[in-house]
Amino acid sequence: MTDQPHLQSTVTFLGTATTVLRLGPFTLLTDPNFLHRGQRAYLGYGMWSRRLTDPALRVEELPRLDAVLLSHLHGDHFDRVARHGLDRGLPILTTPQAGRRLRGWGFRGAVDMRTWQAKEAQRDGWTLRVTAVPGQHGPGIVDRLLPQVMGTVLDLERGGERALRVYITGDTLNRPMLAQIPRRFPDMDAMLIHLGGTRIAGLLLTMDDRQGAELVRLMRPRLTVPIHYDDYPVFRSPLRDFVSAMRELPYRVRPVERGRTASLLPD
Repeated sequence: MTDQPHLQSTVTFLGTATTVLRLGPFTLLTDPNFLHRGQRAYLGYGMWSRRLTDPALRVEELPRLDAVLLSHLHGDHFDRVARHGLDRGLPILTTPQAGRRLRGWGFRGAVDMRTWQAKEAQRDGWTLRVTAVPGQHGPGIVDRLLPQVMGTVLDLERGGERALRVYITGDTLNRPMLAQIPRRFPDMDAMLIHLGGTRIAGLLLTMDDRQGAELVRLMRPRLTVPIHYDDYPVFRSPLRDFVSAMRELPYRVRPVERGRTASLLPD
């Protein structure tokens, strides 16, 4: 990372995997979940989970956005509130499967992202590159029954030099395929890690504290920000377990309370 003393690089945590990222002149929204406490998120095959928390912002309170990053199409990542409240022309970078569904709903800005495909935007001398990276939501053959999922790597550059690199895991388990990511994208400044240890019918569908700590060891980011960990009853691995597991590792973890904004640069 180059020396950028005035670099804007913050995350505002809204709940679940929903964040507002301000990276240089760009503002991004991730996995929009704006259901309120007590409302149901639909997960497919007749399954649902009732939200335990409230989002820190309403859709109409969001700042002006450049794009949405959608890791996959589950009801706790793109809900009916987002479907009715977001601008239909807003670029939504997501999986081909989710892109087809979103365009069917009238979101003409939905952009299909295949693994390792990148999209770029320029503004005021800055370049933001978004690259889709692998993810696997479920174990073995079960993954075929779940929505396609992707992670994203965000590279912010100025003058041809990288100023910031951020990895957002998406709802993935820690699988061997993820080892390709640090080989292609070394020197991670920050990682937003989807945790929670989601279990449905006894199957682990998102990383718990153990898998999360293993992924930190693999990626070696300078800073890890945990998200997606306590908003629904299907999340079985609490944040405190991950924080405890990380105390034994030489990596910085920065939990962010809902509604709060934190830097993506380590102190």
